Amino acid sequence: MEADGLVRRRRMSAEPSGGDGAVAGASAGAEVRWLGGRIWALSEGIMGTLSPRIGGESEINTVQLHGSQEVTEISEPDYEGLPQGASTSTYMFAGAVAGIMEHCLMFPIDCVKTRMQSLQPDPAARYRNVMDALWRIMRTEGIWRPIRGLNVTAVGAGPAHALYFACYEKLKKTLGDVIYPGANSHLANGAAGCVATLLHDAAMNPAEVVKQRMQMYNSPYRGVLECLRCIWRHEGAGAFYRSYTTQLTMNVPFQALHFITYEYLQEMLNPHRLYNPSSHMISGALAGAVAAAATTPLDVCKTLLNTQETLTLHSVSPGRAHISGLAHAFRTVYRLGGLPAYFKGVQARVIYQMPSTAISWSVYEFFKYIITKHQLERLRMQRDGEK
Repeated sequence: MEADGLVRRRRMSAEPSGGDGAVAGASAGAEVRWLGGRIWALSEGIMGTLSPRIGGESEINTVQLHGSQEVTEISEPDYEGLPQGASTSTYMFAGAVAGIMEHCLMFPIDCVKTRMQSLQPDPAARYRNVMDALWRIMRTEGIWRPIRGLNVTAVGAGPAHALYFACYEKLKKTLGDVIYPGANSHLANGAAGCVATLLHDAAMNPAEVVKQRMQMYNSPYRGVLECLRCIWRHEGAGAFYRSYTTQLTMNVPFQALHFITYEYLQEMLNPHRLYNPSSHMISGALAGAVAAAATTPLDVCKTLLNTQETLTLHSVSPGRAHISGLAHAFRTVYRLGGLPAYFKGVQARVIYQMPSTAISWSVYEFFKYIITKHQLERLRMQRDGEK
């Protein structure tokens, strides 16, 4: 058995319809055992496993499956040819790790983006650019200030991205088989991304509200739990989803553009869909930049709904308790700054999204690859032992 190869199963004769289910079930069991007993071994092998491209000569073996039927196994580098061998739990685990790493590594830039989108910032919180903002925040408010609220973001990002990637992968394949069987369908990719966003934002929105309130200049909250209690007590549970429709209005087109651009760039840069970290990173970064720039106006409105800026509330509607709804947020932004206000923080948003989506896709594709490879190798060893 070739150690660095991946297994593509091609049918040489008719196979029972339950074959895929059996493989998926065995894959899930193998993954659970791997997560429990082999996580340390995986971490030791990461540096040796990562390479620009997984190569090696193809190897053809014929093995017995389901009694008398023969199946040809080809060991080759095309890991994208393995969708039947990847279980839903694989997508969820890889997605959760990718989401947590993405948000944690880029959190300081996210803090700057939130501040730069403020419509009426305090004079001490007006920054020229991203680096100026980071330097001044750390110098005047403490070195740990840019990562305040990181814990609640990490807690929300794990389950949110697990649902997000699992839903995307399953729907992309299902819709693709209907719309354009045997080939990549941009319509299927965009539609799958939109549906996946519904689940992601439902899980992430409460964490997003708390995070952005912790990030604001002169935030009155000492910690995440105090922020949660204050929001619940003074604004009610609905405050955690006040920006949900705005978030969806922003993220549905964002994710549609994001996934369509990513898959299109993968067709151009990596047409054979090999495991190629550089192509995943470049495609993810460019896809994130395009989607981020196009949806900045909606992100500004979402930030306003989440933070409920005190100065803005007093200047726009002194008698109102809060700004509610996308239409109200749009009117408020235009009233205070005109058209340019819709693009406040666009530089920080693009600078945040490019490495963010590059990290997310690179980590996700790596863990999906390594888990699937491990599962399939275990399955082949099990079959070899039964012969």
